[in-house]
Formats: sequence, C-alpha cells, structure tokens
Amino acid sequence: MSAGTLGSLEAGHASSVRLRVNGEWYELSLDNRVALLDVLREGLGLTGTKKGCDHGQCGACTVLVDGRRVNSCLLLAVALDGARVTTVEGLGEGDGLHPVQEAFLDRDAFQCGYCTPGQICSTVGVLEEAAQGYPSAATDPDHPAGEPVPLTGDEIRERLSGNLCRCGAYPNIVDAVRDLS
Repeated sequence: MSAGTLGSLEAGHASSVRLRVNGEWYELSLDNRVALLDVLREGLGLTGTKKGCDHGQCGACTVLVDGRRVNSCLLLAVALDGARVTTVEGLGEGDGLHPVQEAFLDRDAFQCGYCTPGQICSTVGVLEEAAQGYPSAATDPDHPAGEPVPLTGDEIRERLSGNLCRCGAYPNIVDAVRDLS
C-alpha cells in the first residue's frame, strides 16, 4: 500500500521508505525531514498516537519500533526503512483489546485520554524490558543481571517517568501496570 508523498518536497529531499505499521507494509515517498509521528498521523491516518510537546519530553507520541518504545516525534521516518512500527491501534488482535489496554480500562487509568495511547505503548515496552532483565535507575543494584526485574511501584514510576499525564492518573496507571506484572 502506498500513502503517497508526505512533507514539502524540494529537489533531492525525498526518499522511498518501506515501513511495516501494525502488521501492514507501506511503501512511502517521504521528505527526508519528516518525523515518524507525522507519517503515522498525517500520512497513514493513525491518530491514536498524539502530538504533545513535539520535543520528546511528554511521551504522548510513544510507539513501538521493532518492539522497543520510542518517542515518534524525534525519529526521522527515513531512518526506519524496513522497521516494524506498532501504534496503539495495532496492539489488540481483531476486535479484542491488548492486555495492557484491558488493564487500563479495569483500573480507570486515564481521565481525558490524551496521554493514554502513549502510556499504553510505553507500558507494553516496560513489561518487555523488565521481563528481559533490563535495569532502570530504580532497580536494586544487587539484582542479578539479566534476570527479570520485579515491577514494584517505584520501578513502574521510574520506567514510565517519560510519559506525562496532566490529569494526574498516575496512581491508577501504576496499579494497572502492577496488575500485569
């Protein structure tokens, strides 16, 4: 599938990029300066990923690239040729919700919902990082390297500290993540 050209093109400033977004391949002609966030929202119509600060400071634009959580506002799309991108729209299977989405609903871990897609994508990444034994600043220094990291309240708060919520749903977000660990 092709999404056409995205960005204001000048001679020599476009590249062909192939991305697998939510399981579907896209052949794109992109301005070399366009961010992944803009490709997702404006080029592919995936508006679940939000544009918050556009500076990588709020986490509203968090998506998964090759399974790792990233701020999509900071990534040039042309640097991701061949990458697998998962947005909040691509987490569930069919009409079913992803377990993280279910946990957020069960714990009422949102208010206005603007930050929720980024919080959910970040949580998916956090769960995988902890399961693989990646430490954070809150991880006990005596924790065995490479062993799964238990997700305590402090560990969850540290790992999700790059995702801001102006409504203050943090306690319920921590509870939702704790339910999944």
